[in-house]
Amino acid sequence: MAPKEPLVITDKDQMRKWSRAARSQGKVIGFVPTMGYLHEGHLFLVREVHKHVDVVVVSIYVNPGQFSPTEDLSTYPSDFDGDIQKLMSIPGGIDVVFHPYNLYDYGNDTKKNGGVGEVGEGSDDGAVHVFFRGVSTIVTKLFNIVEPDVAVFGKKDYQQWRVIQRMVRDLDFSIKVIGCEITHDNDGLAMSSCNVHLSPEESEKALSINKSLLRAKSAAEDGQVHCEKLRNLVIQSITEAGGIIDYAEIVDQESLEKVECIKGPVVFCVATWFGSVRLIDNIEIKLKMDVDGIFKNNEKLRAMLDELKVVLMKWSSRFGLIGSGGMKWSSMGWNGVSFIVWIV
Repeated sequence: MAPKEPLVITDKDQMRKWSRAARSQGKVIGFVPTMGYLHEGHLFLVREVHKHVDVVVVSIYVNPGQFSPTEDLSTYPSDFDGDIQKLMSIPGGIDVVFHPYNLYDYGNDTKKNGGVGEVGEGSDDGAVHVFFRGVSTIVTKLFNIVEPDVAVFGKKDYQQWRVIQRMVRDLDFSIKVIGCEITHDNDGLAMSSCNVHLSPEESEKALSINKSLLRAKSAAEDGQVHCEKLRNLVIQSITEAGGIIDYAEIVDQESLEKVECIKGPVVFCVATWFGSVRLIDNIEIKLKMDVDGIFKNNEKLRAMLDELKVVLMKWSSRFGLIGSGGMKWSSMGWNGVSFIVWIV
């Protein structure tokens, strides 16, 4: 069977017309936004969206709003014909490639005041606010043009994924947003279109990013929950490898607020420069409450628990609650702490 060649649409009105025609036929539309120069991480997202929809749209558009004044948009890699071939290699292919020229062309009106409001409050970095404003604006435009039912994003830029989830909720888009795990190469480097600009030596040094994140997660699971110490571990490892840290923050998975001590699900996000390439990666940390481990590493707490067990046994035996065949409850005090005991 010959590979499925997608329809290439460059006009936004034509894109809307196609989507509305598909929906009128009862089809569920899936969408994967990209900036092109596709790699295995992008193809993984496309394979994922296939599981949820009937037809698939992939956009290829390098968004100028995501680049800061110090970044050169022209250096972003591009291979449109190669991208089409990669998309055709996916089982089932895709239906449409939306490849607009300029989504910010407003004719004679050069003012661009229609951006989505400030998001990504978890960071104090002005450049980050510019980035997320650019992301939220272009994703809103693409959602309004493609009109998908399901959209899939990678978690490599974790904050971006959460910001888009929040935006969909706040603006009442009728779109299901799915986040997919980061795709790493065999050595552990997070896949990125910009990796092509790394020299072999820089690629080797950049492996320190994922390695240090894995060590930080392991340290957290072993009981190191103070974020400053975990940050220092990662920063030192990457810096020693020759990287220049842009940011290294541990934030709450939902609110994206920085945390000082891990008490719930967090994500450790890192952005760093190796040579002229800015690389990002992250790792989710969700600790399980290991009571035995806590007691094992805290002799005083262990002793208190043993004393409590003795008190409970004496108290229960005294009132004949053990082996009574029924359920009874009462309250008691011990070392200034009140307990309610329910014994079968």
